[in-house]
Amino acid sequence: MAHMIEVVDGFAHMAYAGETPWHGLGVKVPNDVSPEQMLQAAKLDWTVTPVPAFAMINGVETSVNRSALVRSSDNKILDVITNDWEPCQNQEAFEFFNDFVAAGDMEMHTAGSLADGRIVWALAKVNDSFELFGGDKVESFLLFTNPHSYGQSIDIRFTPIRVVCNNTLTLAIQGSSLNSQVVKVSHRRKFDGDAVKQTLGIAKDKLAQYKEMAAFLGQKRYTNETLGEYFNRVFPVITSKVEGKKEVSKNAKIALDIINQQPGANFAEGTWWQAFNTVTFMTDHVIGRTADARLRSAWFGQNRTLKTNALETAVEFAEAA
Repeated sequence: MAHMIEVVDGFAHMAYAGETPWHGLGVKVPNDVSPEQMLQAAKLDWTVTPVPAFAMINGVETSVNRSALVRSSDNKILDVITNDWEPCQNQEAFEFFNDFVAAGDMEMHTAGSLADGRIVWALAKVNDSFELFGGDKVESFLLFTNPHSYGQSIDIRFTPIRVVCNNTLTLAIQGSSLNSQVVKVSHRRKFDGDAVKQTLGIAKDKLAQYKEMAAFLGQKRYTNETLGEYFNRVFPVITSKVEGKKEVSKNAKIALDIINQQPGANFAEGTWWQAFNTVTFMTDHVIGRTADARLRSAWFGQNRTLKTNALETAVEFAEAA
């Protein structure tokens, strides 16, 4: 199966603790691995260096006021950047987790690179979780993304994962709104991990808020009519073939078909919690050509926004139930 995990000279730039990932690539590490050990196991212990770029004009090298971002491990150019762009080295990114891991608050979970090294991520499991509806467990993670790509910022998100189906959701850890601004650090200033850590004390509060939201959704039941309306809003028809005719999108039809077959459908069956998790199951396991494409979209692409909107919409329908 095709995948987006970076592979160089036959070695995958990925490491994982626990179960083998969907693509079977990467190096398995112990659950008590340090951030430094995870960095090395994932083959991410390389640096990036801005190198002045030039244009050849009439045989003369002329500065273009840009730099090539060059990777130390193979001299690969990852991107072309402006001269005020501050690289964040992978070492610095992984050091962000040191204090949390040393204190026993987190465990490193997975790390790797996508898009030919332009996206480096580390996912750490927070030692906090909740369980509802007689066995539906949700665990808490922090996702750190360090892009080596011009125009993208360092991004840190709270990520609850539903264990029964491995459904993911990335939520902002600042502000009260689900779609409020996440912790982002521009590459126009040097990354300061200690300063960012000051904003992360509310991660546990976010999990508590999510638990409260899940419990509320699990108490409110949908009807066939409201369920259809919900999926039509989450997965709208982009263009209508017949003007004025109400149509149902392909994904909305799939959602209606699988709502009772998805893993965990027995938990809070017939409620808006089940309806919402149908959406997260589809984005993480159904929509998209490959598992890698689904992961990238769920964490970094349009499906990330789709899922947070689906949660807010589910709460709206539940409040009206």
